[in-house]
Parts: sequence; structure tokens; C-alpha cells
Amino acid sequence: MDDLLQQTIDNAAASVVTEPVLGSGSHADGLVFLMISALGLVMALVYVPVRLFLTITARSRRLRLLQRIRRLRDELGQPVAET
Repeated sequence: MDDLLQQTIDNAAASVVTEPVLGSGSHADGLVFLMISALGLVMALVYVPVRLFLTITARSRRLRLLQRIRRLRDELGQPVAET
């Protein structure tokens, strides 16, 4: 049992020494990471202004609607003018 354990440790140590730390696909992995990061940045740069615009316009529409309701309520509170 001890021999098997020692042999496994030796094989693992030998494979770490003989194989490079970064595989042959590390360059491609780096490019994929950069591409996904760039796409995320572009999405954020598009999303933030669009979200701000939609929020501001929704608030202005809501404000205009509330002002119209207040005007109508004030008009309904006034006595009807007879002609």
C-alpha cells in the first residue's frame, strides 16, 4: 500500500515537472476571456444609457399624467358656470 501511494506521488510530481504549466490552448483561452469581457463592456455601455433614458421618460410621462389628473380634479371641484 505504501509503495502504491509513493508511486502515485512520484508520478504526479513527474507529470507536473514534465508538462508545461500553461497548456497549448492558453492563448486561445485568453482570447476567449478578452472577447467575453469586451462583449460585457459593450453591453454595459449600451444598457446604462438606454435604461437611464427609459427611466427619465417614464417619470416625465407619469408626472404629466399626475398633473393632468390634478387639473381635472380641480375643474370638477369648481362650480359649473352657467351661460
